[in-house]
Amino acid sequence: MIRRSGTALVAAAAAVLVLVACGNESGVGGTPTVNPSDSGSSEPTPTPGGAAPTGTPGGTAVEQAKADLVKKLGGQVTVVSAEEITWSDGSLGCPESGMHYTQALVNGMRIVLEANGKRYEYHSGGTRPPFLCENPQPR
Repeated sequence: MIRRSGTALVAAAAAVLVLVACGNESGVGGTPTVNPSDSGSSEPTPTPGGAAPTGTPGGTAVEQAKADLVKKLGGQVTVVSAEEITWSDGSLGCPESGMHYTQALVNGMRIVLEANGKRYEYHSGGTRPPFLCENPQPR
């Protein structure tokens, strides 16, 4: 019979956890997952179907933006475009006068909606869900 000390058992358990944590992160069918926003490009990337997950409760960024605009205006809201984008700073392309913003690139989305013949631009980025940008920066 082999006797192991408590320290040896803890070390063995830690080694097993490290090996499990280093496993291949895969999607369906064992194919490694790829995040298109990590491509390193600062150019907007069209989002298939205009509905990229945001990681926040309440559906996709597009669904959240549409729900917000319906709540504000009522009526029919249509999606004109939805694209992934890398914002140049923490203002997410919607700077407010007198505010200071983090000077770092931020991955996010630009969503353009239409209601009652008028277009509305929603921006999101980082952990911030989509918000109505009243005065978007020129592109």
